[in-house]
Amino acid sequence: MTKTAERRPLTKAAVHRVPAPPPVGGRRRRRLVDQARAYAFLLGGLVCFALFSWYPAIRAVVIAFQKYTPGSPPEWVGTANFTRVLHDPEFGAAWRNTLTFTLLALLVGFAIPFLLALVLNELRHAKAFFRVVVYLPVMIPPVVSALLWKWFYDPGAGLANEALRFLHLPTSNWSNGTDTALISLVIVATWANMGGTVLIYLAALQSIPGELYEAAELDGANLLQRIRHVTVPQTRFVILMLMLLQIIATMQVFTEPFVITGGGPENATVTVLYLIYKYAFLYNDFGGACALSVMLLVLLGVFSAVYLRLTHTEGDTA
Repeated sequence: MTKTAERRPLTKAAVHRVPAPPPVGGRRRRRLVDQARAYAFLLGGLVCFALFSWYPAIRAVVIAFQKYTPGSPPEWVGTANFTRVLHDPEFGAAWRNTLTFTLLALLVGFAIPFLLALVLNELRHAKAFFRVVVYLPVMIPPVVSALLWKWFYDPGAGLANEALRFLHLPTSNWSNGTDTALISLVIVATWANMGGTVLIYLAALQSIPGELYEAAELDGANLLQRIRHVTVPQTRFVILMLMLLQIIATMQVFTEPFVITGGGPENATVTVLYLIYKYAFLYNDFGGACALSVMLLVLLGVFSAVYLRLTHTEGDTA
């Protein structure tokens, strides 16, 4: 090709084929339209959160400082609701039971899902079947699950004591005994909620490179040593996150004591959330119920802040 041909100017058709950059105003308008469309899709969710989450939370904080009775104008009482709740004999029992339940749930309900995930991860056959079996309790409605366990714990004809009699072992009062009621509820909560935790642990275990286990085996590490030096360090972030989430969830336990024990026997299973229910719907004291709710909100807010801080730090590290 000659130099003249190389320098030949573009024809009119070629000029028309070159796309002209859109005007600045057009780009800005298109961006605004895209943003408006995105917010329109988010509007339904934002309205639902505003009506059913944010407004009730703000309203509860306001009522915590008022004497509020339905049908009567509210009266500002300052911190009187908090003072009255703090002097309630059930207040100490509710917090003690809630913290004990949380501790037992960490000891029992936190170790079992991890062990089950380890077992499922080592299976070579029927993995899908056992995953469904483990996750099945999560799909049962919580109230139905609690009613099933209430029949299971029945001291007379319940399946638990029938099994113990068949094995010639001493029976138990289970949820009807002051010393066994709380641990019985922990077993129920663990069984009902561990399916999702097991699957999360299983996903974390399957993301560990197999070369690490092979290297540990070459160094002569046994099973327990591989779990200690490979599995736990590789999944420590997931373990910590699930531990914080479990603390937040177990401190809001309500269904099990409400359905199975009714807070008894002798207030052995009264939790903070159950006490809030009693103040609101049994005592008709909405100010005291909201004061308790604010206390619980502050405590859970601390754990939530720690959770968000750790997830943010891990995201920056990744």
